[in-house]
Amino acid sequence: MTQPAPNRLLATALTLAATGVPVLPLSQGKRPFANCPSCEKSRCGDRPHMKAEGPCQCTRPCHGWAAATTDHATLTSPAWAGAWWQATAVAYHPGGAGLTVVDLDDADAVAWARQSLPPTRIVRTTRGEHWIYVRTMRSANRVRPGVDIKSRKSYARWLGPGTGTMTELPGAVRTLVETEETTPREVVVSSPSLRVAVDRTRSTGCRHTEGYVLSGLMRGLEKVQARTKTGAGSQAYGVASFMAAQHADCPGPCGLDALSEHIIAAAVSVGVPEPYAQRAVTNGLNSSVRRAS
Repeated sequence: MTQPAPNRLLATALTLAATGVPVLPLSQGKRPFANCPSCEKSRCGDRPHMKAEGPCQCTRPCHGWAAATTDHATLTSPAWAGAWWQATAVAYHPGGAGLTVVDLDDADAVAWARQSLPPTRIVRTTRGEHWIYVRTMRSANRVRPGVDIKSRKSYARWLGPGTGTMTELPGAVRTLVETEETTPREVVVSSPSLRVAVDRTRSTGCRHTEGYVLSGLMRGLEKVQARTKTGAGSQAYGVASFMAAQHADCPGPCGLDALSEHIIAAAVSVGVPEPYAQRAVTNGLNSSVRRAS
């Protein structure tokens, strides 16, 4: 006999919880259940592990992602029974399981991930894919078109185990959030300088002409310095990744380290902290190596 939907969802939740994955029920619209009257408007002080770090001891599935638990008694308690009967899906807290989910919402986002990120466990969604990595980070929405990061203080819908082997969270994903967080929203660049000298003495194995290298670098710097409000760090990563890909077939050396200094300087000129700019460009240069390996 087929189990009723609430029983199937609860069985899935209990299986996940037994493996150490904190879970919670989702209501209509793929959202957590609303807070009970005692917890509305944070009057309870919120969950102890939320930002407010309050005294809430509510036994119901309140407070969204913070309600996620691995406790069998809580999941099967009378206080949660009503939610399971109304639930339409199971969600989990990636950060609580030591994971990060790169939520790719459409075909363009998936194509970007396949070009820019190392392979890992992949779960297909209605419109795109979830790429799941080991280790946690800060969650953020819309870090680039069609891409959300779900890890700490967030939840993701459980859509099955997926395929592939989970790998370590790459710096390219961390850079998406860190640079967006630290790039000032309002930066005015009165007279950006794009005068660049390319030293070819370190490029004895490059198959490109000086003019080709210089024109490509200049276009990249212009794109970075055009990001005066947000996204300069991500753009620097993209420019470095593209530049590395163009030189992937050169016998080398190509002097990319010297060229990368100009990209870092362009990002810093529009407000990206230098450590983040350096990390973004380094990850961009290395992305081509990872794809080729």
